[in-house]
Amino acid sequence: MTAADVWLPVPPEEIDGLPEGLNYRFWNGEEDFPADPADCAYYVVPYMRPVDVVLRPLARLSSVQVVQTLSAGTDAVEPGLKDLPPGVRLCNARGVHEASTAELALALILASLRGVPDFVRAQDRGEWRGGFRPALADRNVLIVGYGSIGSAIEDRLVPFEVARVARVARSARTTARGPVHPLTDLHALLPDADVVVLVTPLTETTRHLVNADFLARMKDGALLVNVARGPIVDTKALLAELESGRLTAALDVTDPEPLPPGHPLWQAPGVLISPHVGGPTSAFLPRAKRLLVDQLNRFVNREPLRNVILTTGTTGV
Repeated sequence: MTAADVWLPVPPEEIDGLPEGLNYRFWNGEEDFPADPADCAYYVVPYMRPVDVVLRPLARLSSVQVVQTLSAGTDAVEPGLKDLPPGVRLCNARGVHEASTAELALALILASLRGVPDFVRAQDRGEWRGGFRPALADRNVLIVGYGSIGSAIEDRLVPFEVARVARVARSARTTARGPVHPLTDLHALLPDADVVVLVTPLTETTRHLVNADFLARMKDGALLVNVARGPIVDTKALLAELESGRLTAALDVTDPEPLPPGHPLWQAPGVLISPHVGGPTSAFLPRAKRLLVDQLNRFVNREPLRNVILTTGTTGV
C-alpha cells in the first residue's frame, strides 16, 4: 500500500517527532508543486502567503482528507473548500498564536494609551515632550471574540489593574472569570468600554460588524484595537470617527490589506498601525511544530484530530 503524501510548509527534517509511514513533501507556496496534488492526503497551508497561492492546489487535491491551517482564522482557505471532496476536515491552529497575538494586543493598547508613537516622533525631532496620558489601569475593556486568544488577552490584562473586562462571543456561556455575553448584547456593552479589542473570526456575520452604528455607540475617547481581520471593520466608518478626533484606533489588520501607500488611514489622527504581525514571532514555529507533530500522529493512529472547524459536505460547504 502506497504511503499518503503530507505537504508541509516547514522542511520535515526540521520537525522532530513526525510519525513514520507518511511521505513528507515540503511546499511553502513555490510555483512548482512538490508532487502530484492528487496524492496529497494532508495539506498544511503555507503560513502568511497570499490567498491565491494557498488556494492554488485545492482543486487538484482529489484524495485529501485534512486541510490544516497554521493560522487561527481559516477565512483564507474557505473560498476553495467547494472544490474539495466531501468528508475533508478543516483544522485551524488553535494553541499556536495565543501568546504572540495577546502580547501584541497589550502592546498596541499600552502604546496607544500612553502615546508611544508621539514619543517616537518627538525623539526623531530631538524634542522632549511630556504631559498626562491615559493609563490602562482603571479602564473598562471589552473583548469581542472570546475564544482562546481572547482569553489569553484577558490573562495579560489582569496585572494591569483594569476596572472591568466584558467578554462577547457568538453564544453566551460562563467562565471562571465571569460571564461571556452573546453578540446580541454587544451594543448594550459598547458605551461603557474605554478599550474595545476585536479578536473575532471573520465570517459573514462579523464582516463589517464594526460599522457606523457600532462606532457611534462607543464612548468619546475610546480606543478600538483590531488584532482579528481587517474586514471586520468598515474602514470608511472608522476613518470618519478618527478624523473627527472622537475615537482612536490601533490596527494590526486593515481593509484593504496590505494598506497601500497614500491610503487615508496612514495619515488619520489617533491611529497606530502595525503590519499584521500578531502571529509571526519567535513563538510561532515551536508551537506550530508541536501542533503538526500531534495532529499527524493522531492522523496516522486514526485518533480524533484537534481543532476541527468543519467537515466538507456536512455543513453546507
